[in-house]
Amino acid sequence: MLVTDIIRTKRDGGELSPEQIRFFVGGLSDGSIPAEQVSALAMAVFFNSMTAEEAARLTIAMSTSGTVLDWRAENLDGPIVDKHSTGGVGDKVSFLLAPIAAACGCYVPMISGRGLGHTGGTTDKVEAIPGYNATPDFSRFRKVVRDAGCAIIGQTEALAPADRRFYAIRDVTATVESIPLITASILSKKIAAGLEALVMDIKCGSGAFMPTLDKARGLAKSIISTAASANLKTHALITDMNECLGSTAGNALEIAEAMEFLRNDYRETRLDEVVMSLCAEMLVVTGLENNVNEARRRANDAVTSGTAADVFGRMVRGLGGPADFVSGYERHLPQAKLVVAVFPETPGYLVEMDAFRVGNAIIELGGGRRKLDDRLDLSVGLSDVAAIGKRVDSERPLALIHAASRESADRAARLIREACKVSDAAPAPRPVIYETITAE
Repeated sequence: MLVTDIIRTKRDGGELSPEQIRFFVGGLSDGSIPAEQVSALAMAVFFNSMTAEEAARLTIAMSTSGTVLDWRAENLDGPIVDKHSTGGVGDKVSFLLAPIAAACGCYVPMISGRGLGHTGGTTDKVEAIPGYNATPDFSRFRKVVRDAGCAIIGQTEALAPADRRFYAIRDVTATVESIPLITASILSKKIAAGLEALVMDIKCGSGAFMPTLDKARGLAKSIISTAASANLKTHALITDMNECLGSTAGNALEIAEAMEFLRNDYRETRLDEVVMSLCAEMLVVTGLENNVNEARRRANDAVTSGTAADVFGRMVRGLGGPADFVSGYERHLPQAKLVVAVFPETPGYLVEMDAFRVGNAIIELGGGRRKLDDRLDLSVGLSDVAAIGKRVDSERPLALIHAASRESADRAARLIREACKVSDAAPAPRPVIYETITAE
């Protein structure tokens, strides 16, 4: 079989056969198909899309291109489920949802990624915890999931290696935004992780890869239908990403906010709504609860009782972090050398925030990547980020900047001011959860 024939088929709007897709994925895995031919097919798919059947074939082929985890030997007494977010600014939901769901009876083997571009990476954030091993072997990963109920680790080369190479090539050829390719990329790793159910958090807005509700809805439906073909029951929430989620953005600072949440010390309103909604959907999709309202109550009880915080602490200990991390996180997390406030040029109500620019401010501080091998400063970022609708002035800042130098703080402050629009009149309320989408 010739790769050029596969490219030509898709270039001309045809449907790839199961044999063509298997051949292509095999060549991705072993490197026998050169990058220029991979990128050519990616661009052909970008312009001509794929049928639902093609996307399902690609997903299954990539999911079996490496190790596929099987949890049956662990004799777990609850469902195996995970959450995936399409990425945003200040998105620390994973650190909350995994232990809350585990406290409610789920097992959550969460395999996450690193940040690239304006969105932060879950793996980078969790590595702000000293001693935490985000790349354990599968034996330790299984043990922590079994003992604590959840484990948050980084992506491994063993799971869906075909997708790993395909995504790296798509990332540098402007073909990331293809809905069938996003679908296959997400689901191939989740299927390989041995999940029984999945909840998707599809971000929509200025800080998301899906800027409009129509595009977010299209991705949600694609993921749900493709997952169904692999017997992976999936629900999706479309959530707002037109501003920072929570009051922090940046690696260690987001971990600190997650600890405040789990200890029930402070739960920012929008973050709380996203977390509780996703948790409730996770309990419903797994069958642990039939009613969303009852599921939300159960998730909330996991926080207020301290059970979820205890789960997070056990996970941290199991992966090499401090035994007293939850109770003493302030002592363990890295702190920036400089903290400065950025104020608006004129007083008023914050009515708009370009979350993409806010994410780029984190990069200017050294907390985000321009390229994959950039070394991060895990201490820098933003705290006390003003929410849209709040009054800001010379005493109430847009945010506090945590920086390594005055120069980087000044660059970040400029981006934050450019990102924020202030008006004399308060804006109309905007929903945090736009839609819940299921197969039913």
